[in-house]
Amino acid sequence: MTQLFVQLALSVTGAVITIVALLLVAAGIGYVTAWFYSKSIYTPIIKGLEAEKADLHKQVAGLKDDITKLNAKTEKLNQDIAQLENEISEKSKLIAEKEKLIYERDKQISELKNPQK
Repeated sequence: MTQLFVQLALSVTGAVITIVALLLVAAGIGYVTAWFYSKSIYTPIIKGLEAEKADLHKQVAGLKDDITKLNAKTEKLNQDIAQLENEISEKSKLIAEKEKLIYERDKQISELKNPQK
């Protein structure tokens, strides 16, 4: 059996198999080393981005609350505007009635001042 390994080690095929095996081991070591390196570099960056994402979600929630408050305030102001417009139309009617009454009274006064014969 040892004779088989010795012949394999001394032959070209054995050398090729050994080289391929060593290259595979070197590739595995390189992959693991690169993975650990990238993990050590990008882990703090990822944690920072996740914290920033959480802060942004809080800001979005706060802005949504602000939007609902502003929408409620807008609705209240719109109701106030409608009420004031109704008051304006009522007062315009009153003014028109008073102007008509004033016109009639002026007409009566002018008739009393200048009676027609």
